[in-house]
Formats: sequence, structure tokens, C-alpha cells
Amino acid sequence: MQSNQSTRLLSLARHLLRRTAAQASQQTAGVTGAAATGPGASGTSASGTEQTTHFGFQTVKESEKEQKVHEVFEQVANSYDLMNDAMSMGIHRVWKDMFVERLGPTHGMRLLDMAGGTGDITFRYLKYLANQANPQQRPSHVTVSDINQHMLDVGRERARRLGLTEERLPNSTIAWQCADAECLPFEDACFNAYTIAFGIRNCTHVDKVLSEAYRVLQPGGRFMCLEFSHLTNESMQWLYDQYSFQVIPPMGQLLAGQWQAYQYLVESIRRFPKQEHFKQMIEQAGFDLVSYENLTFGIVSIHSGFKL
Repeated sequence: MQSNQSTRLLSLARHLLRRTAAQASQQTAGVTGAAATGPGASGTSASGTEQTTHFGFQTVKESEKEQKVHEVFEQVANSYDLMNDAMSMGIHRVWKDMFVERLGPTHGMRLLDMAGGTGDITFRYLKYLANQANPQQRPSHVTVSDINQHMLDVGRERARRLGLTEERLPNSTIAWQCADAECLPFEDACFNAYTIAFGIRNCTHVDKVLSEAYRVLQPGGRFMCLEFSHLTNESMQWLYDQYSFQVIPPMGQLLAGQWQAYQYLVESIRRFPKQEHFKQMIEQAGFDLVSYENLTFGIVSIHSGFKL
């Protein structure tokens, strides 16, 4: 069923892309011009009373962004896999597999899977551990955390359907915690791994997210982030822009009845820092041995750092 759905989605994408290719450069001139300004830092409103930030290409008050992002994910929670198929042309499953392989889970790990509501990374983590011998019966744990309770509810139900519950997972425990990545309710140094996949660009203060990740990690703990990024080839970036702006929003409308939500997701990618800039932000949060790896020519990247 999932394979057939992905095939239909990819066929629709190709059709829409062909149909709009002739007018793409004119229609997106204003959009790409806005994207060229890059990920601007928060400023102040005209009155000077409240700082502003970006919500896609819009400028909004910081107090408004969290609610707007919350509304987007309320709208797409039940069609999250479909959304990821649209955003990645179906390749997101491969990226997530590679992300967990790079993490290399071992028995005894305590993972915080932040912005992990629907469980995609957590389920891979648990399956990875299940395929490893554990002669010493070392207990492992994962806390799935998300600011959106609806996303967590979807993830918990998926875990039940997949049989990935504590009753069926020997030596592994799983917890579901609604929390804000910028202000985590966890004690210092209580995890030895922290992952965040396709979530950090939706946060208002990325620096606070990184600071909190550093705080809750134990010395020697590892931070890993999987996020949409920027292609390293200008021609390929242009082609991806055409797909993103001309195909993804109408596809969201046709398949999920959600144009604006998908439009925001596309715009949020263009506003996120480029790979080197984000690497510097991770270093500024205190992490060492920071590196990144581009996947699929830089459509996404994996950033990694250690708390030493």
C-alpha cells in the first residue's frame, strides 16, 4: 500500500513539474529573490517592544511563531509520511536509515529523540538494537519528545501497531514526553545521545535548542541532526527550487488539502542556515568534533557533534 502511494505521488510530481517548467523561472523570481536573503537573525518590531523572527518567508513576532508552527503540524500529523514523501520525492526513508546507521546505537544507550513525534527515528533505533546481540542484557532507553501532543499521539499509535512497545521490547524502554526543545524538562546530563530529524528548522531560537541539547547530554554524549539543507551545485539547486515551489504546495493541496502548510515547509528550508553556518552554531553551543555529511547532493545533511 505504501509503495503504491509513493509511486502515485512520484508520478504526480513528474506531471506537475513538466507542466510548470516553462513558466517556472518567471513565477519563482520573487520567491528565489526572497530566499537569497538567507536565514536572517531575529530583529525588533517597529515599536521596539518585541523581537521578530521568520515563519517561512514571513516576518512574525517571536511569540506568534510557535503557535503557527504548531498549527502546521496539527494539520499534517495524520499525513506525515505523505508530507515527507512530497518533500523528499520518497527518499526520506533512506536518509533516516542512514542517519540511524551513522548514530550506531549500542545497548545501554539513553537516547533523546527530539521533535520525534511520529517515531520514525525511534523505531529505527529500536529495530537496530533488536538486531544486535546483548549477552549482558544491558538496558536501553529512548525518550520521544515533541512540542506537539498530536504528533506524539500519532507516534504512540504507530508504535502499538508495529509492536514496538515495552511489553515486546526486551531490555528497552520507551517514553513519550511533550516538551519544548528550547526549554527541556529533563535533568542535566541524563542522556548519552540526542537526535533531531527534520525539526530544528521549525524552532524559533535554534541557539537555545542547541544549548539545551548540550545541557542534557552526558560528557561523551553525541548530538546528531538530520535536516533539509542547501545543494552544493547551483544548477541542481535551481531545479530543486522549481520542484519545491511549483510542485510541493499544489501536491499538498491535491493529496492532503493543505497548500499553506506545505508552502511553509518549503520556505522554512530556504531560511535555514547553510551547512557551514549551522556547523559553527553547533560549535558555539559547546560541542566538539563537529562535522557534517551531505546526502543527495546536499538536499539534506547530517550534522554531528560531541560533548567532551
